[in-house]
Amino acid sequence: MTDTTSVPRDPGTDDPLVTFHGKTPYDDYVHASLLSSLQQPLTNDPHEMAFLVTTQVMELWFTLVVHEWQAARDALVKDDHERAMDALRRSISAHHALNDSFRPIARMTPVQFNGFREAFGAASGFQSAKYRQMEFLLGDKSRSLMNPQRADARAYAGLEELLNQPSLYDETLAYLHRRGLPVPEQVLERDMTTPYEADPDVEEAWRRVYAGPQNDPLLGLGEALTDIAELVIRWRGDHLLAARRAMGAKTGSGGSSGVAWLEKRAARPVFPELWTVRGRV
Repeated sequence: MTDTTSVPRDPGTDDPLVTFHGKTPYDDYVHASLLSSLQQPLTNDPHEMAFLVTTQVMELWFTLVVHEWQAARDALVKDDHERAMDALRRSISAHHALNDSFRPIARMTPVQFNGFREAFGAASGFQSAKYRQMEFLLGDKSRSLMNPQRADARAYAGLEELLNQPSLYDETLAYLHRRGLPVPEQVLERDMTTPYEADPDVEEAWRRVYAGPQNDPLLGLGEALTDIAELVIRWRGDHLLAARRAMGAKTGSGGSSGVAWLEKRAARPVFPELWTVRGRV
């Protein structure tokens, strides 16, 4: 039970009558004071705080998106369509917020970025374990991209687990197969540790969905996944533009090639048949 003390109300106000010994229940639950203590800029540059907070906020959104995509995947395994759709819808709202979180740093100039860039040394966004989990859930898997976490047992184990599990898209295709659509066995039984590659028979399965009744729940599933794919593509594009604006063609931190690396990643497909099928409906 929370230890509380009644205090006099200020005259003419509706201020709460209760104070607390120690932290408030709000802080115990949200850990606001802990979150606010995690911003530790390495320079006195006024732009570094915005960069640091933005990056930390993105990590929180990554965490929520991963949580919802895993929930949707697990619901599809159980043929629980409504539960899967609920999780996908929540992830779409979260991903909109993730995309919007770029705004504080999207227009940073090279001089502003260079004011603190050297201070964070080899740190780089491609080292984010949580973002890599997002990509693995999309079906874009690579064991080599786990190398930054190799010395971090907990982070590496989390990635290893997702590397070996079916992705959200893999479980979607298995769900379509159980609904009687012609998803081929070679897709269902593929090596789940490798990146997903488009298959013409999967495109045909989606064509049947999109050419069928417009109130088909499977069509709603396809459109929710398309919304997610579009948001991922837009986030990658915004990341690329922000980096290009702030650093041009300079080499990236942490050993990456910078903008060239982001261009390569931005071109990676997301649920490819959901895009190509639209020319066949």
